[in-house]
Amino acid sequence: MSVIVRSAVPSDAALIFDLVRELAEYEKLSHAVDATPDMIANALFGEAPRLFCDIAEWDGKAAGLAIWFLNFSTFRGRHGIYLEDLFVRPHYRGKGLGKALMTRLAARCVELGYARFEWSVLDWNAPSIAFYQSIGADVLPDWKICRMSGDALSAFGGEAKR
Repeated sequence: MSVIVRSAVPSDAALIFDLVRELAEYEKLSHAVDATPDMIANALFGEAPRLFCDIAEWDGKAAGLAIWFLNFSTFRGRHGIYLEDLFVRPHYRGKGLGKALMTRLAARCVELGYARFEWSVLDWNAPSIAFYQSIGADVLPDWKICRMSGDALSAFGGEAKR
């Protein structure tokens, strides 16, 4: 068995919303979710979407997702990717799905000449922090924002081609 990462399609809208709700439960933030399935579907698949999603599948079953959008660094003069949500269902953790999702985004940055790949992590989420550091990300002390750029981005993004 192995992981397949694919771009989300409109028929995935309900699944994506379910995964977002599962993420909110994991982060103990279910109370903060006021999005609806229609809102998420419109953001991802409406006219001129500015939000994107990749789905990780294990043995043909949806196991996780990465929701992201473009940001821009005025210092670097180029776009980057901001990872809004990364989630792998608990049953599928430890199988490389999170790394596969992250590698795909890093590869996209490399291929398109983007300057950065950034995301945030909750300060109590030690397993995620350790994972991010293991793939070469810097966890910035004041903001808890993760950034991958330069050699680390090139090296990690290059893994997608191996």
